[in-house]
Amino acid sequence: MSESCTTHPNHDHEHGPGCGHRAVRHGDHIDYLHDGHLHHAHELDNRVHYDEHVIEVGTSNPDGCGHTTTTCQKTGHVHGLGCGHEAIPHGDHVDYIVDGRLHHPHDGHCDDHGSVTLV
Repeated sequence: MSESCTTHPNHDHEHGPGCGHRAVRHGDHIDYLHDGHLHHAHELDNRVHYDEHVIEVGTSNPDGCGHTTTTCQKTGHVHGLGCGHEAIPHGDHVDYIVDGRLHHPHDGHCDDHGSVTLV
């Protein structure tokens, strides 16, 4: 898990249960998906600010083309802006959450980049 503190600028929305954004378990804490960003709240200088987090590439969430899903091909679905699935940052790219799995569009198919825990 990333220990860096990259702050999301101009964030005026307070994340928490019932805020309207999807909660995602990320390591030992909960982050919130907000407009394709994974936000993590913490205090800095006696006020809450939001860091930008990313699902790390690893054994649980690989980024290669070794595991593909046929779900998208069967339906002809193409992931992208406005596709109906939430975008989530994963490594150095963007994946889309489909039934708790990370789908990554690639060369005419979707790679399965593992699961995420939605809470």
